[in-house]
Amino acid sequence: MLANGRLALAKGVLAHLLQQVYVQREQAVVLGFSGQGTKLLQPPARARPACTSQLAAPAWLASVAGGGGTPLADALAQADALLQRHSHRPRWLWLLSDGRSRAAPPRPAHAEHAYIIDFDTARLPLQRCLQLAQVWQAEYMHIHTGWQDSH
Repeated sequence: MLANGRLALAKGVLAHLLQQVYVQREQAVVLGFSGQGTKLLQPPARARPACTSQLAAPAWLASVAGGGGTPLADALAQADALLQRHSHRPRWLWLLSDGRSRAAPPRPAHAEHAYIIDFDTARLPLQRCLQLAQVWQAEYMHIHTGWQDSH
């Protein structure tokens, strides 16, 4: 995710998604995962505006890291545990990744709706996000093919 500004693009997409959750007055949880491990960036709480003309992006958004080995299976296991604890609300999982992980973990059991936004922009893409979306029966979007129209 560090090449070609993909991490910055992912942060922008995340801010947009959080803004949508805020407008719907729902709760959000954000987990970041990179070579440094999986980190809870925003604990379960009612979403706040991600970025408006009056407000800067949340401070934790700057700390979203990339690079190194991707602990995808660990991140999804933690996400599933969080989803399980919040069964009284709709449970959506958005995975933003370039698919540069050898792991092909199962779909988190407690995600009612799963979406994968693929940030693989390599000349020869691996298509791992597409493959994972097919196995999970999740909604698949590529960052350069109108993901905003798909949600």
